[in-house]
Amino acid sequence: MIALSSIALKVDSLRKEFGGLVAVRNVTFEVEEGEFVGLIGPNGCGKSTTFNCISGLLDQTSGSVEMFGQDVSGLRPDQIQNLGMTRTFQHTNLWRQMTVIENLLVPPRNQFGTSFRELLQSLFIPYGKSEEDRLTRAFEVLDQLEVPHMANNLTSELSGGQSKLVDIGRSMMGDPRLLLLDEPVAGVAGPLAMKIFNNLRRIVDETGISILIIEHNMDFILRQGVDRIIVMNEGQVLMQGSPDEVRSNREVIEAYLGAAGDHRGEEE
Repeated sequence: MIALSSIALKVDSLRKEFGGLVAVRNVTFEVEEGEFVGLIGPNGCGKSTTFNCISGLLDQTSGSVEMFGQDVSGLRPDQIQNLGMTRTFQHTNLWRQMTVIENLLVPPRNQFGTSFRELLQSLFIPYGKSEEDRLTRAFEVLDQLEVPHMANNLTSELSGGQSKLVDIGRSMMGDPRLLLLDEPVAGVAGPLAMKIFNNLRRIVDETGISILIIEHNMDFILRQGVDRIIVMNEGQVLMQGSPDEVRSNREVIEAYLGAAGDHRGEEE
């Protein structure tokens, strides 16, 4: 008997209204554990708004969001993050006067602070050991992204593409089970953008985490080895399928050709 796949993310009839504007209209899709899924669509189609509802930054008007079988509708972003979800944003917000490795050491969960409870915990888990473990993990993440040589560089010295890599690395430091990436290669030169996608594919295959990634450029993502693609247009899911199915779907092609603006632009 074949075991049923576990569902990492389930979005059911998600709707988000801003006054009289319906930004997301009854969106439904799932992401399985260990699946690499692209979320694409023309500018302004509701991709980032969908991400913001999933991650708790916006309250949905109706519908539900489940992660690993738990309803997270109405939970705060930190509560959702504690369930194993981490996300990035279109624009990186690194600590520019800190090194790459220092940026990666900040996000991990359960770091010791100054509360009484944390001081009690430190009696049983040596502080130095926990710091050593986080440092080891940070270098492992840099190795996974193939940029260990940047560890001691100030992030203010990095290119846009390198900053995107550090942002992804920082998101991985929380050991996520579900990773939401909002246009991680926007504005990144072709070879580095392909390297980022190749590394993400390898991370999914090696760790079994789930990745849902927003990308605006349809031609680019269709070549990047994602398992499945969800296409949005005008706040709705237009179709879901394999890259080959998306590539040959006339409705998808018409949605992109009819969209205003350049495919390289970023969603507002």
